[in-house]
Amino acid sequence: MNRIPLRINRLNSLAELPDYQSDHAAGMDLHAALSEPVTIESGEIRIIPCGFAMALPEGYEAQIRPRSGLACKHGISVPNAPGTIDADYRGEVKVALINHGKTPFTVEPKMRIAQMVVSEVARCEIQDVEELDTTVRGAGGFGSTGH
Repeated sequence: MNRIPLRINRLNSLAELPDYQSDHAAGMDLHAALSEPVTIESGEIRIIPCGFAMALPEGYEAQIRPRSGLACKHGISVPNAPGTIDADYRGEVKVALINHGKTPFTVEPKMRIAQMVVSEVARCEIQDVEELDTTVRGAGGFGSTGH
């Protein structure tokens, strides 16, 4: 298993370090660094602080994803899922949460609110060409493969 260093700077005493919940978990849980509960009304988006900053290694990103339990049970998701944190960002990690449910949802202090998956990224060398090679699919878009 490939392990990379992830330097974390707790910005306040409310911060919990990201953590894996099982030996084979792909994502680390992120916790709400709140001093008091925050209610998200139906249809509302709120920014929830995590209380830490981090230094991702060059060539990596952190993807912020919804937690399946919150999504399935309460309709709580990440509106820009997956959100991306770039390797050069050094500000506080915060999670945008949206309530797709029909009732208000309360985020409690230290609650696990999202997952963070760290992934290697490739940088492309853009080539401006006159035409592209052809494929069987061609320009077929959404649903064009019949599945």
